[in-house]
Amino acid sequence: MAAAPKLVGVSTQTVVSERPKRADARRNFDRLVAQARTAFAERGTDASLEEIARRAGVGIGTLYRHFPTRQDLVVAVVHDRMAELNAKAVALLDAPSPEDALISWLWAYLEHAGEFRGLADSMAETVQAGSLTCCADMKSAAAALLSRAQRAGVIRSDVDTLDLLQLMHAVAWSAERCGKDTARAGRMLTVVLDGLRGAPADQAGR
Repeated sequence: MAAAPKLVGVSTQTVVSERPKRADARRNFDRLVAQARTAFAERGTDASLEEIARRAGVGIGTLYRHFPTRQDLVVAVVHDRMAELNAKAVALLDAPSPEDALISWLWAYLEHAGEFRGLADSMAETVQAGSLTCCADMKSAAAALLSRAQRAGVIRSDVDTLDLLQLMHAVAWSAERCGKDTARAGRMLTVVLDGLRGAPADQAGR
């Protein structure tokens, strides 16, 4: 299988722009991120920055003051997705079924990663680089969900968080190349879950 292409022009080492403290600037920042998310979902990460600014009700100069490069804006959107995934993982830690909680979170990850063209790669690269605080928080919360499911005996013990996230990236990347095929993503996730429930390699055949 061909290697997943890099998200052109986006470096996950870009430091996400700090949300302004002044109320009016903060509103503009939030509107720009929200409209970028919508525009990227429609057209991918090469969507017009001028159109994003227009939709947010600000001038292009305001956009560039908050996000000097396109990379900065993409990373800000990724930051939002990671923060949402972290919040969902934390909320699911109190769910009665550790297995259902983990599956629910994995579905959320796939939905977020498939939101627009290139986001799956950008999220995966951000996880690998660990360049954002929200990424570290999300990984910790995902690790807690995984550990809880492993302690319950429903997920094999030799899987770690990076294994899990790389598997999710592979599913999201493949589904994206099939035109956001959610049915295919669901089938692939089922196969992944069957593997996660299997016995560790050192116990196979015993």
